[in-house]
Amino acid sequence: MKRLTPLACLLLAACGGGGGGDAPTAPPVTPPVTPPSNSTPIADIQGSGTSSPLAGQMVRITGVVTGDFQDNDADTANNLGGFYVQSASPDNDPATSDGVFVFDGSNPAVDVSVGDVVEIDGTVDEFFGETQVAPTSVTVTVTASIQPTDINLPVSSVVTNSDGDEIADLEQYEGMLVRFPQPLSVSSLRFLEWFGEVSLAEGGRPEQFTNSNPPSAPDYAAHRQNLVRRSIVLDDGMRVANASDIRFLDAGAAADYSIRAGDTIAGLTGVLRYSRGSGGNGAETWRLMPTEAVAFTDTNPRPGAPQPGGSFRVASFNVLNLFSGIDTGVSNCGPAGNDGCRGADSSQEQTRQLDKIVSAIVLLDADVIGLIELENNAAGSIELLVDAVNARLGSNDYDYIDTGTIHNDAIKVALMYRSTTATPVGAYALLDSTVDARFNDSRNRPVLAQTFDSMANGGRLTVAVNHLKSKGSSCDSDGDPNLSDGQGNCNMTRTNAAEALADWLLADPTSSGDNDFIVIGDLNAYTREDPIAALQTAGLVSLLSAQTSPYSFLFDEQIGALDHAIVSASLEPQVVDVLEWHINADEPPLLDYNLENGRDAGLFDATSPYRASDHDPVVVGLDLN
Repeated sequence: MKRLTPLACLLLAACGGGGGGDAPTAPPVTPPVTPPSNSTPIADIQGSGTSSPLAGQMVRITGVVTGDFQDNDADTANNLGGFYVQSASPDNDPATSDGVFVFDGSNPAVDVSVGDVVEIDGTVDEFFGETQVAPTSVTVTVTASIQPTDINLPVSSVVTNSDGDEIADLEQYEGMLVRFPQPLSVSSLRFLEWFGEVSLAEGGRPEQFTNSNPPSAPDYAAHRQNLVRRSIVLDDGMRVANASDIRFLDAGAAADYSIRAGDTIAGLTGVLRYSRGSGGNGAETWRLMPTEAVAFTDTNPRPGAPQPGGSFRVASFNVLNLFSGIDTGVSNCGPAGNDGCRGADSSQEQTRQLDKIVSAIVLLDADVIGLIELENNAAGSIELLVDAVNARLGSNDYDYIDTGTIHNDAIKVALMYRSTTATPVGAYALLDSTVDARFNDSRNRPVLAQTFDSMANGGRLTVAVNHLKSKGSSCDSDGDPNLSDGQGNCNMTRTNAAEALADWLLADPTSSGDNDFIVIGDLNAYTREDPIAALQTAGLVSLLSAQTSPYSFLFDEQIGALDHAIVSASLEPQVVDVLEWHINADEPPLLDYNLENGRDAGLFDATSPYRASDHDPVVVGLDLN
């Protein structure tokens, strides 16, 4: 294996085997098989280091086939161009693996099956970090069986791959048949379509550090290493990217099962491989190639329509770059018509995108909806959406606040409302740098606030929609560096904006004459981060902070709340309920509107709200007075 030296073990745990102690010895072969005297033990080929001490040498090995991933055979679901063999006589040394991958290409001379005992002559090689044997001859002799070796996560130590990323140290199991007996949770489905992979974690779903903990550089570093030690990737056993058959999408026992992050699996069995994703891309890490049927438990089933209670409902919804313009590669979108377009790349994709979003909004059934990531044009994007919602409902119930373009970013926030239940009061207001210099509108999108009256009882509140600076790009040039404390890039920029927001709302920017207001939208800050603390310090109440592990977004295999509902102290007693409607973050991206990479268009369901966006809507039920 071509990797760097293991890092110091955490918390003084012993380096080496899974679960913190010595690796268990490999279970015996049944029946016993005695290799020829001129065979080289597989453990000697693997060695105790990160690459084979016999690389480039001719060897003869004897072993039992534990994983059949040959090309051009009857099994078309497993194609890695070879097979895995495990020593018939394990050396019982926990530092050395007893398994190895035999690469015999796309047209193997000998078709093997699991359980075959094989004698192989070939050359040892290191291929992108994986120890392999390239055979010149393969002979099947008898049959036998090997039981998998259990690995209990978290492992004791981590190593650094060639990309500089930390990964679990599973070197001693490379190429072996293993089993993960513990329940593992699906932590990410980001690469299910591209690489056929499912990210898994022991100990429940990983959560963003600052979603439940105050910012801290040393604690965040420990959090990151703990996540690595408890993680493994389940791979589809294919070396082609964007396979036509998405292997794990419906791999569950429940009727109409569709995999979601948060689902679980126990007793996962397969051979352990060190590689990148299909086609040589993706993360360089440990991947389990399954040798038994994979069946997930729907621990996190799809939710129905949200039912928060209350007589007046406010929601926020990040619609992930809904543009009335189409991204054809021409820069003709945005407020000046010279920005690059985002979102749909064709009229077909735009229809699919709009259908999904409309399905979600109809089920939201909200009186006021704050929208994030609409194209920033005069009215085209908001009209496109509102007209489509009304067409689906067969009415003209919904209307929108006509703001025109807002500053110069390609995207903006917006407000739509049900005109039969909510009445706008007075003019809207915008928070930008001209109102408060602390609000950097070259980084943050301006805040939109509008007061509404409930037509049912005349109750009044002001709704402020936000989209603060993301964590994805640097603010170093502004003197706002990433402090590696879990808050990411641009924390000071967001915190200053939050302080300005609180002061602005407390001064009643819409001249509502009422103290009741609600902050909604994508604040790009998790619940324990400085921007949320700034709003709380100003006397506002975060409705999600009282929940256990709230989340609206899934990033880097970890859940967290970026989308919030924060209310004035006077409005808090009128709040009946708040919930995150988990229709997006947990769903695999391959179910969205896109049609790239030869995706099967039949996977798309226009009537379903699931994967309408990447953020989950936040819904607040109120009894206004």
